[in-house]
Amino acid sequence: MASRKHTATNDDPVQTGTRPQPGHMPAQHLAPDEQEADLELKPRFMAPDYQGSQKLLGRVALISGGDSGIGRAVAVLFAREGADVAVAYLSSDEDADETCRHVEEEGTRCLLLKGDVRDRAWCEQAVERTVQTLGGLDVLVNNAGFHKHADSIEAIDDERLRETWEINLGGYFRLTRAALPHLKRGSSIINTGSVTGLRGSAHLLDYASTKGAIHAFTKSLASNLLERGIRVNAVAPGPVWTPLNPSDLPAQEVSEFGRDADMKRPAQPEELSPAYVFLAAPACSSYITGIVLPVTGSVGSI
Repeated sequence: MASRKHTATNDDPVQTGTRPQPGHMPAQHLAPDEQEADLELKPRFMAPDYQGSQKLLGRVALISGGDSGIGRAVAVLFAREGADVAVAYLSSDEDADETCRHVEEEGTRCLLLKGDVRDRAWCEQAVERTVQTLGGLDVLVNNAGFHKHADSIEAIDDERLRETWEINLGGYFRLTRAALPHLKRGSSIINTGSVTGLRGSAHLLDYASTKGAIHAFTKSLASNLLERGIRVNAVAPGPVWTPLNPSDLPAQEVSEFGRDADMKRPAQPEELSPAYVFLAAPACSSYITGIVLPVTGSVGSI
């Protein structure tokens, strides 16, 4: 008797890439002092089937929140495309060192910048160190972010509200302001938005609001910088397996993370990073500015 082929059911994660991606997340909660290195299921960021073709050769990129998650995956692919990379991060030294190691293994330089995007002076220093050490700045990726679930608006006090806005939107403003004197015609700014900024989120009221603002900031800044030849775009990820949610959700909820996407699984960071390469590289996107590109694993994201 011929063997039966497996057919997908309504509960099966959808696979469309060159290798199967994890569909079920571990029931793990990260403590405040834990980081990506402590995750039982390590996020996939290497994109082994992605072949570089020098799309960013000779360019310098600065990535905030570049030590882990999407930022790490973007740093690795930018390096694979020939860019030197400055990785800005808040506190996770072990994660940052790991990112730096992988960037350097791709054959380019990596500069680690530890500090807080809420600090205007630090943002200016981070840009200056990037320019002085790596020789310029061509691509800015605003990616650092903070979120924490809340059951109601009453649970979000003013201190929490300020923290979310100061990191998620204020950090983007500060790094962009500091970077602009060094950017030139053909440079690119890429902001990390979110599907929550497109659809809203019942339990991420402050975070979703900042992401909607980031989308508006992207389009407004694109118009403002158009005559200077600097493109500004955003990527709006859906659920992505990074330390952000395991550090915020109970373990049982983490095990269900991403199952409500149409593909019934979260993305791995390596499934997001090619979108950033596309938007950074003039060879790919010289006629694209002011867009919010959804990479959500679902149909009809806007």
